[in-house]
Amino acid sequence: MSNATLKAALREGKGKGVARKMREQGQTPAVLYGGEESTLHLALDTHDADYLFRSISVDNTIVELEVEGEKEVVQALVREIQTHPWKANLVHVDFLRIQKGVAVDVDVPVNLVGIPVGVRLGGGSIEQIIHDLPLRCIPSKIPETIEVDISELDVGDVLHIADITFDEGVEVTVAQERTICSVSAPRAEAAAAGDDEGLDADGDASAEASEGGAGSDSSEN
Repeated sequence: MSNATLKAALREGKGKGVARKMREQGQTPAVLYGGEESTLHLALDTHDADYLFRSISVDNTIVELEVEGEKEVVQALVREIQTHPWKANLVHVDFLRIQKGVAVDVDVPVNLVGIPVGVRLGGGSIEQIIHDLPLRCIPSKIPETIEVDISELDVGDVLHIADITFDEGVEVTVAQERTICSVSAPRAEAAAAGDDEGLDADGDASAEASEGGAGSDSSEN
């Protein structure tokens, strides 16, 4: 589990006009919700928030919010970051307050480790299908990454979610049969196989045409 820290201030005003003025002053409006406590409307330093979000895995990092006037830090997950459509500036941030012992849904990056034998010796290529895996677990069990050793995969091998072992209490929320990655054959072999299939099809078509022609001759005689 990875944690990061971000300072925040409470804000009273709401609405587009207030938010626009905040952005002009270098602040980003945010909201903190979840749990039994009331929703907090916050103001973030835009520079600090942008720097933090660019340096962490936003989907599965617990952010410890140091809210001005609050005695204790508030642990939260980033649930949504809104940015300007073409300027890429921060517009608004949603935080979900996490509760000890209560499961949360997170997306965790999948990190493939090693070079498959099918790539190293067989000339194949690795294709990664899933880059982030949705999990459900309590905050203390959130993994930073899911590391998968693929060094033993050969050409034609496929790695599924079901092939990965997770810690107790960590639940995958998508179908277990989905493919994480696979090792495909070298392009030359794939092209040759395609040519062979084409030749077989042409041969079958020619044979059928010959049989059809012979049948026509016989019926005419």
